[in-house]
Amino acid sequence: MLETSNASARIVQIAFLAIAAGAWYAVTTTGNISPLLLPPMDRVWSALNTLLARGQFWPPILITLTTIAQAYAIAIVTGVLVAYLVTRSRFLTEVFEPVIAGVFSIPITLFFPVFILFFGIGPASKVAYGATYGFFPIALNTIAGLSAVDERFLRSARSMGASSFDTFRHVLFPAAFPVILTGLRVGFFISFASVLGGETLSSAVGVGRNIALAAELMEPARLYAWIVFVILTAIVLNTIVSQIENRRRDY
Repeated sequence: MLETSNASARIVQIAFLAIAAGAWYAVTTTGNISPLLLPPMDRVWSALNTLLARGQFWPPILITLTTIAQAYAIAIVTGVLVAYLVTRSRFLTEVFEPVIAGVFSIPITLFFPVFILFFGIGPASKVAYGATYGFFPIALNTIAGLSAVDERFLRSARSMGASSFDTFRHVLFPAAFPVILTGLRVGFFISFASVLGGETLSSAVGVGRNIALAAELMEPARLYAWIVFVILTAIVLNTIVSQIENRRRDY
Protein backbone atom coordinates (compact mmCIF):
# COMPACT_ATOMS: atom_id res chain seq x y z
CA MET A 1 0.00 0.00 0.00
CA LEU A 2 2.81 2.41 0.89
CA GLU A 3 4.67 1.70 -2.36
CA THR A 4 1.46 2.31 -4.33
CA SER A 5 0.94 5.61 -2.53
CA ASN A 6 4.53 6.70 -3.24
CA ALA A 7 4.18 5.74 -6.91
CA SER A 8 0.93 7.71 -7.17
CA ALA A 9 2.60 10.73 -5.60
CA ARG A 10 5.47 10.55 -8.08
CA ILE A 11 3.02 10.34 -11.00
CA VAL A 12 1.17 13.41 -9.76
CA GLN A 13 4.45 15.30 -9.35
CA ILE A 14 5.62 14.40 -12.85
CA ALA A 15 2.23 15.35 -14.26
CA PHE A 16 2.43 18.71 -12.51
CA LEU A 17 5.85 19.40 -14.05
CA ALA A 18 4.58 18.36 -17.47
CA ILE A 19 1.57 20.67 -17.15
CA ALA A 20 3.79 23.55 -16.03
CA ALA A 21 6.13 23.01 -18.99
CA GLY A 22 3.19 22.77 -21.38
CA ALA A 23 1.67 25.97 -20.02
CA TRP A 24 5.01 27.73 -20.39
CA TYR A 25 5.27 26.60 -24.01
CA ALA A 26 1.69 27.55 -24.80
CA VAL A 27 1.90 31.00 -23.23
CA THR A 28 5.18 31.93 -24.91
CA THR A 29 4.18 30.72 -28.38
CA THR A 30 0.97 32.77 -28.50
CA GLY A 31 2.89 36.02 -28.04
CA ASN A 32 0.55 37.24 -25.32
CA ILE A 33 3.39 37.71 -22.86
CA SER A 34 6.58 39.69 -23.30
CA PRO A 35 9.78 37.64 -23.79
CA LEU A 36 11.37 39.91 -21.18
CA LEU A 37 9.01 38.45 -18.60
CA LEU A 38 8.94 34.85 -19.82
CA PRO A 39 11.21 33.87 -22.72
CA PRO A 40 10.35 30.88 -24.95
CA MET A 41 11.68 27.51 -23.86
CA ASP A 42 13.95 27.18 -26.90
CA ARG A 43 15.74 30.42 -25.98
CA VAL A 44 16.26 29.22 -22.44
CA TRP A 45 17.62 25.91 -23.73
CA SER A 46 19.94 27.79 -26.09
CA ALA A 47 21.16 30.00 -23.24
CA LEU A 48 21.84 26.93 -21.13
CA ASN A 49 23.85 25.33 -23.93
CA THR A 50 25.83 28.56 -24.33
CA LEU A 51 26.70 28.56 -20.63
CA LEU A 52 27.84 24.96 -20.90
CA ALA A 53 29.85 25.56 -24.06
CA ARG A 54 31.67 28.57 -22.60
CA GLY A 55 32.48 26.78 -19.35
CA GLN A 56 30.45 29.31 -17.35
CA PHE A 57 28.09 26.78 -15.82
CA TRP A 58 30.00 24.45 -13.52
CA PRO A 59 32.36 26.80 -11.59
CA PRO A 60 29.49 28.78 -9.98
CA ILE A 61 27.65 25.53 -9.23
CA LEU A 62 30.70 24.07 -7.51
CA ILE A 63 31.08 27.20 -5.37
CA THR A 64 27.40 27.21 -4.40
CA LEU A 65 27.27 23.49 -3.61
CA THR A 66 30.43 23.77 -1.50
CA THR A 67 28.94 26.72 0.37
CA ILE A 68 25.68 24.83 0.98
CA ALA A 69 27.56 21.75 2.21
CA GLN A 70 29.62 23.81 4.65
CA ALA A 71 26.58 25.73 5.93
CA TYR A 72 24.56 22.56 6.37
CA ALA A 73 27.36 20.71 8.16
CA ILE A 74 27.73 23.58 10.64
CA ALA A 75 23.94 23.72 11.13
CA ILE A 76 23.83 19.98 11.89
CA VAL A 77 26.69 20.03 14.39
CA THR A 78 25.54 23.13 16.24
CA GLY A 79 21.83 22.25 16.10
CA VAL A 80 22.22 18.71 17.46
CA LEU A 81 24.82 19.75 20.04
CA VAL A 82 22.78 22.67 21.40
CA ALA A 83 19.64 20.54 21.49
CA TYR A 84 21.42 17.77 23.36
CA LEU A 85 22.80 20.18 25.95
CA VAL A 86 19.44 21.89 26.40
CA THR A 87 17.51 18.65 26.87
CA ARG A 88 19.82 17.41 29.64
CA SER A 89 17.66 19.46 31.99
CA ARG A 90 13.90 19.94 31.97
CA PHE A 91 14.45 23.45 33.30
CA LEU A 92 16.83 24.31 30.45
CA THR A 93 14.37 22.89 27.93
CA GLU A 94 11.54 25.02 29.31
CA VAL A 95 13.78 28.10 29.21
CA PHE A 96 15.59 27.79 25.88
CA GLU A 97 13.12 25.96 23.61
CA PRO A 98 10.72 28.94 23.49
CA VAL A 99 13.69 31.29 23.04
CA ILE A 100 15.03 29.34 20.05
CA ALA A 101 11.52 29.10 18.55
CA GLY A 102 10.99 32.82 19.09
CA VAL A 103 14.24 33.79 17.41
CA PHE A 104 13.41 31.47 14.51
CA SER A 105 10.16 33.37 13.98
CA ILE A 106 12.18 36.53 13.27
CA PRO A 107 13.05 36.93 9.55
CA ILE A 108 16.81 36.40 9.70
CA THR A 109 17.06 38.06 6.29
CA LEU A 110 16.82 41.33 8.22
CA PHE A 111 20.26 40.58 9.64
CA PHE A 112 21.86 39.63 6.33
CA PRO A 113 23.74 42.98 6.14
CA VAL A 114 25.33 42.06 9.48
CA PHE A 115 26.68 38.83 7.97
CA ILE A 116 28.08 40.88 5.07
CA LEU A 117 29.64 43.32 7.53
CA PHE A 118 31.39 40.57 9.49
CA PHE A 119 32.28 38.12 6.72
CA GLY A 120 32.33 40.18 3.49
CA ILE A 121 30.54 39.46 0.22
CA GLY A 122 32.37 36.18 -0.43
CA PRO A 123 31.18 32.63 0.32
CA ALA A 124 31.99 32.97 4.06
CA SER A 125 28.99 35.24 4.69
CA LYS A 126 26.68 32.79 2.88
CA VAL A 127 28.07 29.90 4.93
CA ALA A 128 27.35 31.79 8.14
CA TYR A 129 23.92 32.91 6.90
CA GLY A 130 22.87 29.45 5.71
CA ALA A 131 24.22 27.76 8.84
CA THR A 132 22.38 30.19 11.10
CA TYR A 133 19.07 29.76 9.29
CA GLY A 134 19.45 25.98 9.07
CA PHE A 135 20.34 25.71 12.76
CA PHE A 136 16.87 26.50 14.08
CA PRO A 137 14.71 23.73 12.56
CA ILE A 138 17.42 21.17 13.34
CA ALA A 139 17.73 22.34 16.94
CA LEU A 140 13.98 22.58 17.52
CA ASN A 141 13.21 19.16 16.06
CA THR A 142 16.10 17.59 17.95
CA ILE A 143 14.87 19.14 21.19
CA ALA A 144 11.37 17.82 20.49
CA GLY A 145 12.68 14.36 19.66
CA LEU A 146 15.04 14.03 22.60
CA SER A 147 12.50 15.44 25.06
CA ALA A 148 9.92 12.85 23.98
CA VAL A 149 12.13 9.82 24.77
CA ASP A 150 10.61 7.74 27.57
CA GLU A 151 12.48 8.36 30.82
CA ARG A 152 12.25 4.64 31.64
CA PHE A 153 14.56 3.84 28.75
CA LEU A 154 17.15 6.29 30.07
CA ARG A 155 16.96 4.93 33.61
CA SER A 156 17.34 1.37 32.31
CA ALA A 157 20.43 2.34 30.30
CA ARG A 158 22.01 4.09 33.28
CA SER A 159 21.22 1.16 35.59
CA MET A 160 23.21 -1.09 33.25
CA GLY A 161 26.24 1.21 33.49
CA ALA A 162 25.85 3.06 30.18
CA SER A 163 27.84 6.27 29.93
CA SER A 164 26.31 9.53 28.76
CA PHE A 165 27.70 8.97 25.27
CA ASP A 166 26.44 5.37 25.16
CA THR A 167 23.01 6.51 26.34
CA PHE A 168 22.88 9.11 23.59
CA ARG A 169 24.16 6.72 20.94
CA HIS A 170 22.08 3.67 21.75
CA VAL A 171 18.94 5.11 23.38
CA LEU A 172 18.35 8.82 22.84
CA PHE A 173 19.42 9.19 19.22
CA PRO A 174 17.68 6.06 17.82
CA ALA A 175 14.44 6.86 19.65
CA ALA A 176 14.42 10.50 18.55
CA PHE A 177 15.80 9.94 15.05
CA PRO A 178 12.49 10.10 13.09
CA VAL A 179 11.80 13.56 14.53
CA ILE A 180 15.43 14.64 14.13
CA LEU A 181 15.37 13.48 10.51
CA THR A 182 12.49 15.81 9.75
CA GLY A 183 14.51 18.68 11.20
CA LEU A 184 17.53 17.69 9.15
CA ARG A 185 15.43 17.69 5.99
CA VAL A 186 13.88 21.08 6.70
CA GLY A 187 17.25 22.48 7.77
CA PHE A 188 18.88 21.31 4.55
CA PHE A 189 16.41 23.06 2.29
CA ILE A 190 16.45 26.20 4.41
CA SER A 191 20.25 26.26 4.15
CA PHE A 192 19.95 25.61 0.41
CA ALA A 193 17.51 28.50 -0.06
CA SER A 194 19.44 30.81 2.28
CA VAL A 195 22.74 30.37 0.46
CA LEU A 196 21.13 30.99 -2.94
CA GLY A 197 19.20 33.95 -1.59
CA GLY A 198 22.33 35.39 -0.02
CA GLU A 199 24.25 35.00 -3.27
CA THR A 200 21.45 36.77 -5.10
CA LEU A 201 21.37 39.68 -2.65
CA SER A 202 25.10 40.28 -2.39
CA SER A 203 27.86 38.10 -3.75
CA ALA A 204 30.75 38.06 -6.18
CA VAL A 205 30.41 34.40 -7.17
CA GLY A 206 27.95 31.51 -7.19
CA VAL A 207 24.67 30.54 -8.83
CA GLY A 208 22.69 33.25 -7.05
CA ARG A 209 25.12 35.90 -8.28
CA ASN A 210 24.68 34.70 -11.86
CA ILE A 211 20.90 34.89 -11.50
CA ALA A 212 21.13 38.45 -10.18
CA LEU A 213 23.61 39.41 -12.90
CA ALA A 214 21.37 38.07 -15.67
CA ALA A 215 18.48 40.11 -14.25
CA GLU A 216 20.63 43.25 -14.07
CA LEU A 217 21.75 42.81 -17.68
CA MET A 218 18.17 42.13 -18.85
CA GLU A 219 19.02 38.67 -20.18
CA PRO A 220 15.80 36.74 -19.42
CA ALA A 221 16.80 33.56 -21.28
CA ARG A 222 19.99 33.26 -19.27
CA LEU A 223 18.12 34.17 -16.10
CA TYR A 224 15.56 31.41 -16.60
CA ALA A 225 18.27 28.92 -17.56
CA TRP A 226 19.77 29.34 -14.10
CA ILE A 227 16.36 29.33 -12.40
CA VAL A 228 15.28 26.13 -14.17
CA PHE A 229 18.53 24.49 -13.11
CA VAL A 230 17.94 25.49 -9.47
CA ILE A 231 14.35 24.19 -9.56
CA LEU A 232 15.40 20.86 -11.07
CA THR A 233 18.22 20.55 -8.54
CA ALA A 234 15.81 21.21 -5.68
CA ILE A 235 13.38 18.61 -7.03
CA VAL A 236 16.11 15.97 -7.37
CA LEU A 237 17.48 16.69 -3.90
CA ASN A 238 14.01 16.63 -2.37
CA THR A 239 13.32 13.26 -4.00
CA ILE A 240 16.60 11.82 -2.71
CA VAL A 241 16.04 13.13 0.81
CA SER A 242 12.44 11.88 0.81
CA GLN A 243 13.56 8.40 -0.20
CA ILE A 244 16.20 8.34 2.53
CA GLU A 245 13.68 9.58 5.09
CA ASN A 246 11.07 6.98 4.09
CA ARG A 247 13.59 4.15 4.22
CA ARG A 248 14.91 5.18 7.63
CA ARG A 249 11.38 5.46 9.02
CA ASP A 250 10.45 2.07 7.62
CA TYR A 251 13.57 0.65 9.20
